[in-house]
Amino acid sequence: MSKRGRRKTEIGRVASNAMDKTISVEIEWRERHPMYDKVMKRVTTYKAHDENNEANVGDKVEIMNCCPLSKTKRWRLVKVLERSQTE
Repeated sequence: MSKRGRRKTEIGRVASNAMDKTISVEIEWRERHPMYDKVMKRVTTYKAHDENNEANVGDKVEIMNCCPLSKTKRWRLVKVLERSQTE
């Protein structure tokens, strides 16, 4: 184990790449409603640092937690796992 410990990684889809060196990544997860017992989809959006502007909308990417890079950016792009079909 490294000196910093294990960092959290997530896999999601790129929702937006309109900003310079920043992407918006949507991570979809499921949750069971406590009262009605129905499984619901939930979506969390993270801003991630993309140094080379390599990710496009719809790509499946892996992001890793890091120190704060700006007011809302706390993640960085590790790699693009799968390119979107609409290119």
